[in-house]
Amino acid sequence: MGQLAGPTDPTADAHWEHQHARKGFFTDTSICIGCKACEVACKEWNQNPQDGDLQLLESSYDNTGSLGASTWRHVAFIEQDGERIEEARESGRKLVSLGMPRVGPPEARPQPASEDTTPPDTPEFRWLMSSDVCKHCTHAGCLDVCPTGALFRTEHGTVVVQDDVCNGCGTCVAGCPFGVIERRTDGTAAPRTERDGQPGKPEVKNVGVAQKCTLCYDRMVDDQTPACAQTCPTTSIKYGEHDDMVDQARHRVAELHAQGRTEARLYGANELDGVGGTGSVFLLLDEPEVYGLPPDPRVPTADLPRMYQRAGLAAAGMLAAAALAFAGGRS
Repeated sequence: MGQLAGPTDPTADAHWEHQHARKGFFTDTSICIGCKACEVACKEWNQNPQDGDLQLLESSYDNTGSLGASTWRHVAFIEQDGERIEEARESGRKLVSLGMPRVGPPEARPQPASEDTTPPDTPEFRWLMSSDVCKHCTHAGCLDVCPTGALFRTEHGTVVVQDDVCNGCGTCVAGCPFGVIERRTDGTAAPRTERDGQPGKPEVKNVGVAQKCTLCYDRMVDDQTPACAQTCPTTSIKYGEHDDMVDQARHRVAELHAQGRTEARLYGANELDGVGGTGSVFLLLDEPEVYGLPPDPRVPTADLPRMYQRAGLAAAGMLAAAALAFAGGRS
């Protein structure tokens, strides 16, 4: 187990033979149109089963609800009126005044002629759409607590589950501060086999095994773009070297602020947060809680050194007290 908290380079901490740049996502929610193409592409490439019956939820136009063992990309639909939009912009102004995130004037950056990244003018109503995914944390709680070594850090700094090593204990589920990783159930959409003319159970791979986004590791090793980013029609999902993704995200925030959209803020780009920053960085248009994200995520293993120190001090105190009692009894 490597460093448990603070800024670090997870690719170097993984101690692979050859040094690689850390890879990751930048999800720009300001240009997401909620098409769910990323969800479909992810399921198709990874052969993930369907979640539920795909009926619209009563709380939203969404039909999957959240990330899970069979849904590695999930697009949230959040409806907001003019009052909430102004509240989001006011909270964004307060963040800027505190220096979080620290942004300057937008720098000139050429954009493709066909790419329009200007958010629509909707002062009275808007939909916030956000494609959520595993964060591939710098300090990954799921990785740190796995007792079998089923999870490992790739040479690109991402975290992947080895299906054939996972024993389904679920320790990683409790260790993830984002609620991303889950154990897979039977699903509902896989083909059924017939036995003696009777329909059988759905044949779904990795039932009972912890599953989550791999950042398409099998595509990355062949220098291919992950399926979700490859299929995104608005380039809301961007893929590349992590440092470049953070730079693009900061530039985009500055661009939106210059347009008066002070609600724009980054999530996961702060390497001093409770997970050391994330490999998947998000541009949000409201507070993280609105998107179902924890405002201050913290990996549970970050407190282990302090816990060990306090336990050691307590043990030393008990030994000292026992020694004094023994010495006093002999005198």
